[in-house]
Amino acid sequence: MSNNQTNEIVKTSNINFKVSLDKENLPLEIEWNADDADVDGKQVAKAIVLSLWDGLQQNALRIDLWTKEMNVEEMNLFMFQTLSTLGDTYERATNNSEIAAEIREFAHHFGHRAEVFGPDHKH
Repeated sequence: MSNNQTNEIVKTSNINFKVSLDKENLPLEIEWNADDADVDGKQVAKAIVLSLWDGLQQNALRIDLWTKEMNVEEMNLFMFQTLSTLGDTYERATNNSEIAAEIREFAHHFGHRAEVFGPDHKH
């Protein structure tokens, strides 16, 4: 940590999710809002993939939910975009561009297999 950085909290921000469930506990609606979002008020989503790291237990925790309205084509595109941006996240966190490129390459392979690209797409 450089001398310019401190552990002093200078701001807090809230991210809220509201998940409405049916009688089988399957999501019907997902709404979210965040203090620092670019838009005001509640937003609607069809899916959430949220990963948390428990440093004490050295364990990844995950919440993944999707509504009944989320179709397979949307899920394929959602997973492709999620995998692609994980490469970016990994690179920002570790500065390891080689492994980040491998993550993005896998995402691209997934995109082809899941048919998320149009017929004119070239690799």
